[in-house]
Amino acid sequence: MTDEHQPLNPKAFPVSWDQFHRDARALAWRLSGQGSWQAIVCITRGGLVPAAIVARELGIRIIETVGVASYHEYKDQGQLKVLKGVDPALIELAGGEGAGILIIDDLVDTGKTAKVVREMLPKAHFATVYAKPKGRPLVDTFITEVSQDTWIYFPWDLGFAFQPPINRETQG
Repeated sequence: MTDEHQPLNPKAFPVSWDQFHRDARALAWRLSGQGSWQAIVCITRGGLVPAAIVARELGIRIIETVGVASYHEYKDQGQLKVLKGVDPALIELAGGEGAGILIIDDLVDTGKTAKVVREMLPKAHFATVYAKPKGRPLVDTFITEVSQDTWIYFPWDLGFAFQPPINRETQG
């Protein structure tokens, strides 16, 4: 077996399209009774898919993006860079601080990205599908918590490939 077939992280958490859709709908379900949402601001790129699902489920028609880059080569979280800010007209619509706005992302990891976006919209409600312990305090609503050293493989990052057993001793 070559190195290309080895898992990148022994604590890998691969998520299928079906599972992600279920989890994003569960997020919408939790959010449905928590407020009257005027708009969604999704953190690109990971927040695009859950934002679309939440918007559909909750009947939200205004979806804005904020672009923050923090991962480099899909492995290391590096210095943050705001690539695109939130439209000032949307911020003004929300009273200047984000009241009535949902911020949606796929994952909160260390919380660095969440902190930057929270500073833009301090009164918005921050929701993610998955949360790690370091970032969890910055999120108002999430569905599943994973350990800090777990790497989540989202369905848009995966292709069909052989998955070795967790315990290689059981191969036979």
